[in-house]
Parts: sequence; structure tokens; C-alpha cells
Amino acid sequence: MTDTLNVRLAQGDDAALAECLTAHGALIRSYLRRFIPPQDIEDVQQIVFAEVWRSRHRFDPERNLPAWLIGIAHNRAVDHLRARTLQTVPLDVVADPPGADGRVDGDGVAARDELRRALAELPAPQREAIELAYYGELTQREIAERLSVPLGTIKARTARGLRRLSDILVPAA
Repeated sequence: MTDTLNVRLAQGDDAALAECLTAHGALIRSYLRRFIPPQDIEDVQQIVFAEVWRSRHRFDPERNLPAWLIGIAHNRAVDHLRARTLQTVPLDVVADPPGADGRVDGDGVAARDELRRALAELPAPQREAIELAYYGELTQREIAERLSVPLGTIKARTARGLRRLSDILVPAA
């Protein structure tokens, strides 16, 4: 079965990718657990299998499929850890618009502080996507390119993060 899976994957069979995920997903998750924070494993695993699909034409069916997958997982884990260390726009640059007298009012300061606390509660990938979108004024496509992450992953992180922010901030209101 594995030999057939190797050949089918190399030939671009859509069903082979799903079988590959089913057969080797636990191995990849286990490997990623050594390096990646738990809340990020699912996202990185998605990136790994997207890379498997993109590079399937380079896979030699005579090679060991699990070893090839681990190699890709390792590279994506390193990329993910590098992206986590990228400088995002610091929250200190988030300024409330000044009033007529040029000063920031107390309500604006309180709202900014509450937003900072809420953002700090988000998992790092979600927080990073939101900060780059809103404070860095980047599109989701630009964020995906900057972080070397699939666009769908950025969209999911942003949506999850905004949903979580809503849950955090609504009770405070």
C-alpha cells in the first residue's frame, strides 16, 4: 500500500494526499510537538501538507515517504519559529486620536489598554496576523507572503483571532 501511495502521490493523485495525511498525520504532529507551541501545531501541519502537495513532483517514489515528510515538517517548523521572532508592529505605536486640545482622553487610554490586554490573550499566530493587518496596514495576501504562510492559514488565523477578541472584549463592555 505504501509503495502505491508513494507512486500515486508523486503522480499528483488528489486522494493520495488525503491518504498521506491519514497515514502520517500523527507522525508529523508528534514531530512538530517537539518544536512548536501546542496552539500552532494544527496550522503548521496544514502548511506541511500544503508543501507536500506543492512539491509532489519532486518526490521520488523510491524514497522513504515518512522521512521526506519529516524533512518538510522540519523546514516548516524552522520557518514558523523564525516568523514568530519577526518584529511585529509594537502596540506602543497604537495611538488614540487626540481631542481638540491635542491630548488623548482617559476613555481612549482605557480602551487602548483593554485592547492591549485582549490581544495579549490571543495565541501568537493570531495576534501577529491581526497586528500586521490592522497596525501594519497589510493585506492578508501581504501577511501570507511576509510570513511564508498559505493565504488560507492567514485568513483562518485572522478570523479566529477576531472571534476571540470579540469574546474577550464584549463582556468587558
